[in-house]
Amino acid sequence: MLWCSLVLPVLLPLFRRPASSFRDRAGLKEIFMRTRYVTLALVLGLVAALVALPKITGKSYDELASAGKERLSSGAPTGKGAGGPGKEAKTPEVSVSHPLRRPIIEWDEYTGRFDAVEAVDVRARISGYLNEVRFTDGQMVKKGDVLFRIDPRPFQRVVEQAKAEYEQAKTRVSNASLDVERGRPLAKTSVISQKVQDDRENIMRDAQSAVTVAEARVKTAELDLSFCEVTAPIAGRISRKFVTPGNFISGGGTPDGTTILTTIVTQDPIYLYFDIGENDALKYRRLTEKGVKDAANVGATIGVALPDEDGFPHPGKLDFLDNRLDAGTGTLRARASIDNKEGLFSAGMFARVRLQGSAEYEAVLVPDAAIGTDQASRFVYVVGADNVAKRQAVKLGPLIDGMRVIREGVGHDAMVVINGIQRVRGGQAVVPKHAPLRVSDSAATETGSTPVKTP
Repeated sequence: MLWCSLVLPVLLPLFRRPASSFRDRAGLKEIFMRTRYVTLALVLGLVAALVALPKITGKSYDELASAGKERLSSGAPTGKGAGGPGKEAKTPEVSVSHPLRRPIIEWDEYTGRFDAVEAVDVRARISGYLNEVRFTDGQMVKKGDVLFRIDPRPFQRVVEQAKAEYEQAKTRVSNASLDVERGRPLAKTSVISQKVQDDRENIMRDAQSAVTVAEARVKTAELDLSFCEVTAPIAGRISRKFVTPGNFISGGGTPDGTTILTTIVTQDPIYLYFDIGENDALKYRRLTEKGVKDAANVGATIGVALPDEDGFPHPGKLDFLDNRLDAGTGTLRARASIDNKEGLFSAGMFARVRLQGSAEYEAVLVPDAAIGTDQASRFVYVVGADNVAKRQAVKLGPLIDGMRVIREGVGHDAMVVINGIQRVRGGQAVVPKHAPLRVSDSAATETGSTPVKTP
C-alpha cells in the first residue's frame, strides 16, 4: 500500500480541477509536471517493495531466486491458487491394428489427347466460282456425298470443244484411209510413185495419232467438269464451310495456293495419344520380359476416362509405340485405339489413361491417416509388446481403395497406430486399443479401382 500513499496525493488534485484549466497553457504545464511526479512515485514504490520483500518473506534474494527456478523447472504452477505440485500427463489412448494384406496391381496414369484416325482438308481440284454448298455445318457425311458445286458452264464449253476436235480428227483419219486404199493398186502398176504412196500412209498414221490426242482431251475436259462437284473423300463429321457461294476458289493438284473449303474427321474409332517417361518405358519393358501382357505393350488393354468421370469406364487397346524417344522431352509417344460409336469423344479432347504398372503382388496397406510426415520422411508409429510407440520410417506406394501401400519399413505382423497419431511421440507409452481394419465400400467407390482386375 506504500505506492498508493505516494500516488494518490498527486492524482486526486487533477480530478478536482475544473475542465477549463485543461485548455490553457499553464494548466497543461501543471498536468505534465504532475505526470512526472506520478512516474517518480511509482518507481519509488517499486524500489520500496523490493527492499521490504526479504523482511516480509524472511528469505534472502538468492533464496527467492533459487526457489523460483526450481518451480519453473519442475513444471509446477507458480501463481496464486496453483494447487500444489504439477501432475503427470495422462497416458494417451490410441487405436492400433495389423496392416491389411491384399493382392493388388498398381496402375500408372497419364494425360492424353484424342485425335482422328483420318482427317482431310477438303480442296477443289479446279478453279472457279462457287455456286452452291450442300451440307449443314457440323453434320455427319458419307464418302461420296456432294459438298460443294462450282459453276460448270466454262467446263461444259471445253468438253463440247474437245468433242468437236475429236470428230474432226476422226474425219481426217477416214479421208487418209481412203487415199491409202486408192493408191495401193496404182502404186503396184507404177501409175503413182512409191513415195507418193508412202506419204499417204504417213498422213493416215498422223491422223490416227491426232484422234488419240483429241480423245484424251475429251476425257480431260470431262474429268474437269466432274470436279465441279466437290465430294467427301471420307466418311465422318464435317466442319463449317470456310467459303460461301459467290467467291472464287483456287484449285489444283498442290496444296500451295489452293483454297481450303472445309475439313472432315472420322469419328469411330478414334486415337488417343499420350507420352510415357523414359523410366516408365524401361519399367514396362522389364514387366514384359517377366510375362506381364498388359504392361504398355502393343495389344495391351488400357483404361480411359474423361475429366468429369470417376474411374476408367472406357476400355481401349494400345496399338502403337514410337520407335524412338523424343530427345527434347525424354518421352516415348504411345497411341491407343478407342471405340467411339456413341460419338462421346472428339479430336482435341483431353483424357486420363491408365496402364498396368506392376505384376500382381501381395501388398501391405494401412489407412492414409496413419501416415505421419515431416520435412525429411514419412513414418508410422509401431507399438511393441511393452506398449511403447516407436517411430518407423516407411516408403510409400500408391493409394488404393482409401488405403496406402507400404513398400518398405513395416511388415504385416507389426502393430501400427491407425488413429490418434497426433497424441503420440516416439518412445512414449500408450494405451493401445485394437481396431481391425476394413476397406469401406465408400472408399472403393470413390477411387473406382479394383485391385486385381484389368481396367
